Amino acid sequence: MMYRVAIACLLAIAMTSPNATAMDEKRKATFFMKHSYSAAYTVQRASVQVGCFPEKLQRILAHIASETGRKPIVTSGHRPRSGKSQHSRCYAADIRVPGVSERKIVAAAKHAPGIGGVGRYCNGIVHVDIGPRRNWTYC
Repeated sequence: MMYRVAIACLLAIAMTSPNATAMDEKRKATFFMKHSYSAAYTVQRASVQVGCFPEKLQRILAHIASETGRKPIVTSGHRPRSGKSQHSRCYAADIRVPGVSERKIVAAAKHAPGIGGVGRYCNGIVHVDIGPRRNWTYC
């Protein structure tokens, strides 16, 4: 019985020491960094591929976040088997921004530095890419 009490005391001391707290924080940071999240956007599901986004596309998403005041949610990123689409080259993102109108998202996207294509879909998704400059609406 005394042995158990001694172990419990040692564990309690170890858990409250500054080194243990620093290790916990480091562990949390490492876990967070393993995900493909950016400070400017998030992904709808873990299966959405965004790790290959070029810096130019990331800046566009950051611009949209800045203009709308909310992080865009990437619903579709890199799709290797999407033919000639900008998604196949990891140059495009389909996004939505909860609580922000499509009109405001499109306006922010059209004024983003380095923007190429901006498209709107009927389901509320907005497409942004770094390809040739163009606009469209598919409904």
